[in-house]
Amino acid sequence: MKKVAILGSTGSIGTQTLEVISDNKNIFEVELLTAFSNHTLLINQALLHKPKAIIFGDRSKEKVILNSLKNEEIEIYFGEESLNNFLNYCNPDIVLTALVGKSGLIPTINTIKKGIDLALANKETLVVAGSIINKLCKEKKVNIYPVDSEHSAIFQCLVGESRDTIDKIILTASGGPFRNKKLNELKNISKKEALNHPNWEMGEKITIDSSTLMNKGLEVIEAKFLFDIDIQKIKVVVHPQSIIHSMVEFNDGSIKAQLGEPDMKLPIQYALFSGKRLKNKFTHYDFIKNNTLTFEEPCLKTFNNLKLAFDAGKLGGNAPCILNASNEIVVDAFLNEKIRYLDMTKIIEDSLNKISYIASPNLDQLIETDIVTRKYTLDKINKL
Repeated sequence: MKKVAILGSTGSIGTQTLEVISDNKNIFEVELLTAFSNHTLLINQALLHKPKAIIFGDRSKEKVILNSLKNEEIEIYFGEESLNNFLNYCNPDIVLTALVGKSGLIPTINTIKKGIDLALANKETLVVAGSIINKLCKEKKVNIYPVDSEHSAIFQCLVGESRDTIDKIILTASGGPFRNKKLNELKNISKKEALNHPNWEMGEKITIDSSTLMNKGLEVIEAKFLFDIDIQKIKVVVHPQSIIHSMVEFNDGSIKAQLGEPDMKLPIQYALFSGKRLKNKFTHYDFIKNNTLTFEEPCLKTFNNLKLAFDAGKLGGNAPCILNASNEIVVDAFLNEKIRYLDMTKIIEDSLNKISYIASPNLDQLIETDIVTRKYTLDKINKL
């Protein structure tokens, strides 16, 4: 049995991971579950999967959680410190991290330090501290199995290939709900409209990021670190059908693509099973019934967030950290209807221009950059 710790079990990736585990009870068992705010779902998950321990972020729910699980042999912990040190309470074979934003950074680093393999769905960790993460992985001989459908696709395309033969990595993007709109048409976009993704069911934050193409920008930076490749060799192509999850073009002109229905359970299963194939009952793609695949260039004038991410990725240092921190704050402000849709990009760009640049930051400097950027971004929002 392979013991799995799931950081962020109540989100979209976390719940689908538990579905994969439920379908393969002879292979996987749940070692630990964590959540930040959805205590009702976490309680139900704990009762169903019987993990060794759970961690919940919001201490105000401590009484109801303890009462609900008082008859279970489950250790219960609370707060950010417990999350950061979750390996004190469990002994997993693999850790799937589906935490939102920078919150996954310290738990990921602590996982690597323990020499435990990662199934990574928290792209922001690599965006913020990719160089530090890669160095640690080499030292501890830890494998990272990407869970994002795009990076899983690239990972699969590179099996048996030499990295020296890569000409370019081609990340596909659905284009989100505003693919055909011009910039002036986005001025009055509502929260409801932005959350209406055409192909994927995701959490609110990542859905907004997908609508602005910031999610694709973060994936570009993630790919840079995951596959140790110059960011200039990474290209984004809009593919509205979301059937080709990403591609790799090699120096002889050959292109490998990984295709399938837009179902996150497939890359989750591939990651949990350490890059091996496992038979399942997922829907298979039918080329005859769905025989149209189209591709477009992304419009960087309309979706300037993608350009900002490429620029930050090229600059390196703490620039991706600034990009990510500012984006997390503006997305939250938009979801709480404090700013308009297009304000998000303007504020992120301003943060990148105003926060001090550090070419080779250490972890403490990245944490400080994150704090300073969030404060600066909040000040900008409050002035609007």
